[in-house]
Amino acid sequence: MRRLSRKKALSLVKELDAFPKVSESYVETSASGGTVSLLAFTTMALLAVLEFFVYQDTWMKYEYSVDKDFSSKLRINIDITVAMKCQHVGADILDLAETMITSSGLQYESVVFELTPQQRLWQRTLLLIQSRLREEHALQEVLYKTLLKGAPTALPPREDTSMEPLNACRIHGHVYVNKVAGNLHITVGKPIHHPQGHAHIAAFVSHETYNFSHRIDHLSFGEEIPGIINPLDGTEKITQSNNQMFQYFITVVPTKLNTYKVSADTHQFSVTERERVINHAAGSHGVSGIFVKYDTSSLMVTVSEQHMPLWQFLVRLCGIIGGIFSTTGMLHGLVGSCFDIFCCRFKLGLYRPREEVQLHHQMNNLNNHQIPLQDDNVPHQ
Repeated sequence: MRRLSRKKALSLVKELDAFPKVSESYVETSASGGTVSLLAFTTMALLAVLEFFVYQDTWMKYEYSVDKDFSSKLRINIDITVAMKCQHVGADILDLAETMITSSGLQYESVVFELTPQQRLWQRTLLLIQSRLREEHALQEVLYKTLLKGAPTALPPREDTSMEPLNACRIHGHVYVNKVAGNLHITVGKPIHHPQGHAHIAAFVSHETYNFSHRIDHLSFGEEIPGIINPLDGTEKITQSNNQMFQYFITVVPTKLNTYKVSADTHQFSVTERERVINHAAGSHGVSGIFVKYDTSSLMVTVSEQHMPLWQFLVRLCGIIGGIFSTTGMLHGLVGSCFDIFCCRFKLGLYRPREEVQLHHQMNNLNNHQIPLQDDNVPHQ
């Protein structure tokens, strides 16, 4: 009984076989079928390799949400060089709540304003990348994924000790501010704070020494990530006027970056630049200096690196193989049917009349042997 039940189960499984085997004696091959099969196998191999490269690649996914974190502090990273001596300039931050942020986190370093050839090459390369980023926004995703292999984006140090006078001041460091709109001032005189606001002591600085030509080597918000290039990095402004005012209007967007190499809370920002000469007689009022006005956005962007799952890659690969097999089979059958119709219409090949085929064979035999037929009435010698 067990053997009988096993035989029935085996026969049932055989009936459900979706891949029936055909004996080779019943299979007819042709040169056209072999050519089409060769092309199909080549196409499948090429598309499979390309699909594997797509599977290895990743892309960035952007998600937007409301930023509900208002209690945390915003970090500002600054590295700006001004073409004035350090004792003549001062930097401070005043936010929307009229809260003055002391510049205790900023350092003043006397440097040479002119760059060395190596530093100038670095700046030109950075500006070239900036121009490409403005033209092709997709390059930002490349920077997110590669992070320039962790390469630093700071200005390289001078390769030799210069004997030139230290005619500039490098203001660098970081400060923590409230997540509200604020204004970073870099102007003449050291800042002081008093109950009515804030001021800069500029009475002892000669007006002829005013020179707010500057270079922004780095300006970012949030956690500093090596390899990320910000919109103002490498910016250089040169002026010949003593009363020049430079303004940068920045909108900061909180960003969470999650890639396979780094996970950090940083900030993206967009910037609008404006500069003008202070001339009270012409109605252009203001204070000479560099002013960075920033405001934070209420939206948060989450940038995460995505990868194609393995099951999707396998499904796409099966679709490529099955689709090419089916498509080439249908094309081969269609071409064969059209060829048969054409031959039947003009009576070519297998569709030629039997009498013509026999006559054709006789003529071939005659041409192959070339032996004249002897008449039976001719007597033999």
